Amino acid sequence: MRVAAVDCGTNSTRLLVSDHGRMPGIERLMRITRLGQGVDATGRLDPAAVERTVHVLREYRDVMDRHGVEKARVTATSAARDATNRDDFFDAAEAALGTRPELLPGEDEGRLSFLGATAGLDPSDGPFLVVDIGGGSSEFIVGTTEPEEVVSVDMGCVRVTEQFLRADPPTPEELSQAISVVHAHLDDVEREAPGAKGARSFVGLAGTVTTVAAVELGLAHYDRERIHHFVLTRAAAEDVFRTLATESRVDRVHNPGLEEARADVIVGGAAILVAVMRHFGFEECLVSEADILDGLVLSQLAPSP
Repeated sequence: MRVAAVDCGTNSTRLLVSDHGRMPGIERLMRITRLGQGVDATGRLDPAAVERTVHVLREYRDVMDRHGVEKARVTATSAARDATNRDDFFDAAEAALGTRPELLPGEDEGRLSFLGATAGLDPSDGPFLVVDIGGGSSEFIVGTTEPEEVVSVDMGCVRVTEQFLRADPPTPEELSQAISVVHAHLDDVEREAPGAKGARSFVGLAGTVTTVAAVELGLAHYDRERIHHFVLTRAAAEDVFRTLATESRVDRVHNPGLEEARADVIVGGAAILVAVMRHFGFEECLVSEADILDGLVLSQLAPSP
């Protein structure tokens, strides 16, 4: 059966079409739509952000039809969880796609991300700490073959940027405050998921992590085969963070590997990434292109009980 997964995230809207659950799938697309723009301050989805996202969903419907998709799961995460007018977006999304988005709790988001990220990993390298750095929230999942501890916290690249990083480039004081708040969130993660400290491998998911890897590799054009399972050292992550954080946006966009539409929130995301590595003592991050989309696909292809 040919299935699709659509993830309407705070920063990006993504599609995966697959009929077997193995990477890379038949087609995988990503568009930065910034659905969560301003939600942290207003508690509502901005009409322009909704229209940007729905426009992409119409494009994805055409792709799904072209590939003969028979079944789909569509999820909405942090931005929709925080928005009082999410049903207006869900109505428009359903009209565009033919499938109504599911409002996914953070814990379910984490479990699906773990399922996708660890499907191709050797269990002997576990237990894993899988971290999905999103736009509005980040999920922390500990486990080897199944998620055993799952924590979702309200910090992501868009939220950290909007709350703390207002100057261009951010001031040292803004960066210090952002890192301090991230560490406070990580203290909460450690209390709720004590296994995170004892994890053998750190697996990083989503656009912040893959972008930092792409900048470290100096990729003039995105190459998922080079990104997937690239080992990003802590020293390299710190170096990319320092470079991006001290450049203005107009200079930052010239770094090979950095998509222009992500340039305004990458510093906030990189701050989370390096803080995680510092806090939990990881010297390496295994970068994964397999994530919640793969988990959503696998959930549809699994045999019925």
